[in-house]
Amino acid sequence: MRKVNPEVNKSHALGNMSLNGTPKTPKPGAFKPEEKICWRKRKNELKESKKKRKMAKLIKKLEKEQQQDSAENSKQEESQNNKGRAYTVSVALPGSVLDNAQSPELRTYLAGQIARACAVFCVDEIIVFDEQDEDVKSVEGDFKGVGKKGQACIQLARILQYVECPQYLRKWFFPVHKDLQYAGLLNPLDSPHHMRIDEESEYREGVVLNRPPKPGKGSLVNCGMRKEVRIDKQLQSGLRVTVKLNKTQNQESKLYKGVVVAPHVPRTEAGLYWGYTVRLASCLSAVFTEGPHQGGYDLTVGTSERGNTVEQTTLSPFKHLLVVFGGLHGLEASVDADQNLDVTDPSLLFDLYLNTCPGQGSRTIRTEEAILISMATLQPKIAAAF
Repeated sequence: MRKVNPEVNKSHALGNMSLNGTPKTPKPGAFKPEEKICWRKRKNELKESKKKRKMAKLIKKLEKEQQQDSAENSKQEESQNNKGRAYTVSVALPGSVLDNAQSPELRTYLAGQIARACAVFCVDEIIVFDEQDEDVKSVEGDFKGVGKKGQACIQLARILQYVECPQYLRKWFFPVHKDLQYAGLLNPLDSPHHMRIDEESEYREGVVLNRPPKPGKGSLVNCGMRKEVRIDKQLQSGLRVTVKLNKTQNQESKLYKGVVVAPHVPRTEAGLYWGYTVRLASCLSAVFTEGPHQGGYDLTVGTSERGNTVEQTTLSPFKHLLVVFGGLHGLEASVDADQNLDVTDPSLLFDLYLNTCPGQGSRTIRTEEAILISMATLQPKIAAAF
């Protein structure tokens, strides 16, 4: 048996007692007996924490969905705001169509009908080609009279340019000319770039004024508004320019501010139809070879009553579409007059050779009528291609 020292036990017992015999209070941090766990309370706490986690997870999921929705909405807004049109549509016709008019007034009105038809269907380029060996290269020249072999191509091109130009710029670019004697008979195009003086628009056509610019500042441009526009560049006076106006303008300032952009920017960025350009071609083959686009026209269409039915035709996506119309004697006469072509069948020159008005009731369809009929038929096919 192990011996127990009573003195030691006594000292241990006395160590837990104070001098007056009362038990000592334990020091802070000293061992405490474990408390009894309340399982009901613990269960409720677990439920609350689980509920909070679910709520946080749900909130996080909702925030993620909101972010995705906002991203999709922003993409949709960008796509809606960017309504640009990348492709171009060009129309070619011979200048000899004016020979079908019996008076100078009717010639002018015929040219105005062609301009209206092209503007209605958003044609970006009109090519006037020569099939009478006039060797036209510019609009400089005079028409020599109805019924005589004159420069009909030049007169048609000049009238087309005049009608396309905004009214407030015509006095700068079109002095009094015999070819424009009856231009007052023409119906206006009323295109988006033909602005009124107080009409608000992001883009405007203008002419650079002959005023010396201040050091470090651009030229002044007349854009047909009550105030002139200060652009970001110094350009030669007399140039026609396309100006993009700043979104915020100081109304107290004497000038508006803007930047010069390329003429195609309203079409490619804002989707606006910004008029057409006019090009003269010396022959039918020059329509294809002297185009302004790098790589030429990637889709060419010829129109004739001998062509294929347009209803069975689909257009593939393109960058630059060219639609060619014949004169009084059709495209066959244009091919025969071109010394650069060795073919006799016009259909060999085009990707598509179409009859846009099958079952016609008249022996002939005038060119100004053919433009309206053909472009109205091709427009839904162009839209389907994109």
